[in-house]
Amino acid sequence: MEKTNKDVPLRELSERVAEFARVRGWDKYHSPRNLLLALVGEVGEVSEIFQWKGEVARGLPNWSAADKEQLGEELSDVLLYLVRLADVCGVDLGRAALSKILKNATKYPLTPHQQQ
Repeated sequence: MEKTNKDVPLRELSERVAEFARVRGWDKYHSPRNLLLALVGEVGEVSEIFQWKGEVARGLPNWSAADKEQLGEELSDVLLYLVRLADVCGVDLGRAALSKILKNATKYPLTPHQQQ
């Protein structure tokens, strides 16, 4: 897979992971339930990375390059399973996320203190 500095749209990720699964014959295993369970497992792996570290600073300045690489790989697994689950369920994840942000803005309006 090529490395680029461009942003990757969710639609492209969805198409790539769908093709990856299709050519390997994995579609039959990618039921919503199975994908959800795999997603939960991957979230557990991210949790294990943080489990004994206590609070960590933004940007993880005290982490080694290897630790950051491992975190990136596990977060990628979470993202890819989430994108695949949304695709299999017929949910446009990008649109759903933007809609949720708008709903949250209404549900949690800025307080006068935050508006300053």
